[in-house]
Amino acid sequence: MTTAPTELANVRYLIDDVRAAVDFYTTHLGFTVALDAAPAFADVRRGPLRLLLSGPASSGARATPDDLATAGRNRIHLVVDDLDAEIDRLRAAGLTFRSDLVSGPGGRQILLADPAGNLVELFQPAQRAGAAPATP
Repeated sequence: MTTAPTELANVRYLIDDVRAAVDFYTTHLGFTVALDAAPAFADVRRGPLRLLLSGPASSGARATPDDLATAGRNRIHLVVDDLDAEIDRLRAAGLTFRSDLVSGPGGRQILLADPAGNLVELFQPAQRAGAAPATP
């Protein structure tokens, strides 16, 4: 294995429109652009997450068999301090959510989709007295 535990976590999302995806992640979710090679590819980052946005002309997308190229049930998971405020902010920006708000023992979550349909989970951990925030 060549990836060191201290390196960024890399996730590749296959997308239809690199520009629209870069705008979505940077405008609404606080990512910054590390590399913009639109229309084929972009590399956006938030903390230790490196999100590789691969358009139809990128090598990552071309290597994917057609029957596997659709968005799946996997998603990136972003922890937020105030989920209600994030929902209000994103709705005010014209975004729609793909799920209802769900509460469970570990916290609350809601799903939205990027312009290509890839899922993003916004998660607020449950606060427990004397305990560190939970993660799912």
